[in-house]
Amino acid sequence: MRSRASILHLDLDAFFASVEQRDKPSLRGKPVIVGGIGPRGVVSTASYEARVFGVHSAMPSHEARRRCPQAAFLSGRFDAYRTASRAVMGVLRSVSPLVEPLSLDEAFVDLAAATRPVTLDEDGLAALAAEIKDEVGRATGGLTASVGIGSSKFIAKLATELGKPDGYTLVEPGREVELISPMSVRKIPGVGPATFDKLRRIGIATIADLQQISDQELIREVGRSHGIGLKELAFARDDRAVEPEREAKSISVEDTFDTDLVDRDELDAIIDNDARQVATRLAAARLLARTVTVKVRLHGFVTHTRSRTLNGATDRVDLIAQIGRSLLTEVDTSPGVRLLGVGVAGLTDVLQEDLFSGSEDLTEDVEGDGAADQSEDQRTVDQEHAAAQTTADSVDPDQAHSDPADPRLNDDRPTGGVDAEAAGLHRGRSRLDWPPGADVEHDDHGLGWVWGAGLGRVTVRFETADTPPGPVRTFADDDPKLHRC
Repeated sequence: MRSRASILHLDLDAFFASVEQRDKPSLRGKPVIVGGIGPRGVVSTASYEARVFGVHSAMPSHEARRRCPQAAFLSGRFDAYRTASRAVMGVLRSVSPLVEPLSLDEAFVDLAAATRPVTLDEDGLAALAAEIKDEVGRATGGLTASVGIGSSKFIAKLATELGKPDGYTLVEPGREVELISPMSVRKIPGVGPATFDKLRRIGIATIADLQQISDQELIREVGRSHGIGLKELAFARDDRAVEPEREAKSISVEDTFDTDLVDRDELDAIIDNDARQVATRLAAARLLARTVTVKVRLHGFVTHTRSRTLNGATDRVDLIAQIGRSLLTEVDTSPGVRLLGVGVAGLTDVLQEDLFSGSEDLTEDVEGDGAADQSEDQRTVDQEHAAAQTTADSVDPDQAHSDPADPRLNDDRPTGGVDAEAAGLHRGRSRLDWPPGADVEHDDHGLGWVWGAGLGRVTVRFETADTPPGPVRTFADDDPKLHRC
């Protein structure tokens, strides 16, 4: 914890949904939900208009539809989100070279290293926050962000949450413990549902309760490392530095299917496709991987993982795919596959020779009901109620942030594998060629977006960010004049 409030945290408000409202004039001021659109989809982001109806991130899409049937349900446009994110990160890097992206829509900034004049007092920080918010709006075509500033990462992020949406909060040094003491212990990073249940069993509900419990009792309940870390944060002691290039710990791609798959050739093809995407991300981040993992969730939420660790490191798509297909043969997929994913870990930037020499097959079989036998992060994701929480970095056991898809948010510098899926979505594999919300162009009518599709037809609303709300027209789904952008 620093003696001055010099760590800034910025979080774009309802990011995915806000980008959609920006680019689709007819949706402005209306409920918008971005996420999986299939029967097993989950909400990635809900606009504030949708949140009024109780819709929130990680909620099953069918429940979101029940609560807010009038909402626009969109499948997401990662290219648009990446473009907006690059603009925001560029604004932040114009303030300080020490910018640590956490996801597409969130980052820390070390103001102690600021390259523009910054006065670290109440008035100076308020002026800086206003400047940044204004610059973000101009750079992104009107997106809003919330900003928090404090003496540590923990306090800065908490300050941002206190000011949402489109707000600014400064927590002055010396006020941290007073501020957080009455708050729920869930506000502490690393306290998710499982840890909260453990703490509640020993009478801890607030941060003040956590401050008062003995170290011995806390460690006995949650473990030494976790217990010591929680106790430090309970007193706002957080010395973590802003790391502009966080080291990615893993990269993965997962597909959730609308219907269970059993055909082995189709599953192998999915492995090949996912391996290709993983290898692309490795190459983009200039990284190599030592371990390949396949994750298979069967009907009934029984989940298996298989991993193989090599003596060397690789980014070869053919090798990742080959190992992935081999690992898949170790799982009985006859009950039907609900989710399939390929991941790599043990990342390095040094290529070692003799890749197969003495390779060690490390297999770990995780079987359960999707909850009881797994870690808290796995449990949340495996229940498919938190696709927006998938993680690709080594984080606290009750937290998850990002699954890297494009490790470059700005320029060519890796940012810890942060990308669009990191902000959020399991990619529900759909057979639709016209997903709702997708950008399209018609030779006669111009630019628009998919309003809906089915029964051989595609309905398009013709409008852009720079036009008034446009007309709606319907076409055959094989209309040669209609193209995806």
